[in-house]
Amino acid sequence: MKIVKKHPFNSQVTALELGYGIIGRPLMNVYCYLIGDTLIDCGQAKMAGEMKSFALAHRIEQLLLTHHHEDHSGNAAMIAKTCGAAVMGHPETAHKMGHIRPILPYQHLIWGQSRAVAVSPLPAVVASDGFRFLPIHTPGHSKDHTVYLEVQNGWLFSGDLYLGDRIKFFRSDEKIDQQIQSLQIVLQHDFESLFCAHNPVLKNGRDRLRRKLAYLEDITGAVGSLLTRGLPEKEIIRRLDHRQDRFVKFFTMGNASFANMVRSAIRAI
Repeated sequence: MKIVKKHPFNSQVTALELGYGIIGRPLMNVYCYLIGDTLIDCGQAKMAGEMKSFALAHRIEQLLLTHHHEDHSGNAAMIAKTCGAAVMGHPETAHKMGHIRPILPYQHLIWGQSRAVAVSPLPAVVASDGFRFLPIHTPGHSKDHTVYLEVQNGWLFSGDLYLGDRIKFFRSDEKIDQQIQSLQIVLQHDFESLFCAHNPVLKNGRDRLRRKLAYLEDITGAVGSLLTRGLPEKEIIRRLDHRQDRFVKFFTMGNASFANMVRSAIRAI
């Protein structure tokens, strides 16, 4: 099943929502944002035809990547070729997109493999079509994760920094301490709309990021408290796990799970 929806969130920001499901509804849809001639993220390769149609219907001069994960970068090479757009991102994003490595079976099934593409370095401010995007490096979800703050309008294009107030799982390589620090840094800025790549929040975006921060701090505190009592990792996971991640844990063969969040907190303490 495929989902393709166009959302004119306001007179200047349009989102293309893309979802691909092997059987039935997609596990998670992806939002790509068009602001003037700038596209932020470009969806999964499994939806290349739909993204190409969208790209051809609009003037896209530059593509800003929040990070290299396949649901965000899957059509970068196609956008560059089809539109002649400059692809920009963090230096680590450039490295990842220039050296494509094998991905896991579930990633192939729901997103597809990204293709190699040249990624140019980001200036201090990306200015185009009357908009000004401030790139802010926000590691934790991935080493290269970067959000883009449109300072004049108070829009934060947050990639996977938010996702939800109380997330249910971490990928195996996520770092909870870095995410906490990244959230603290971003919350020093002023913005209203949180244009998340999977869960947009148009009002009170800063409050929603504060809730995410408080949740991760609570998890870290709870893990630390149990560690000081001498409990082993397995017992800490058992006590804190609400068993809300079971399907995702099974489908990803453990690459995404609540246990990974606990393990990250243990490593950070």
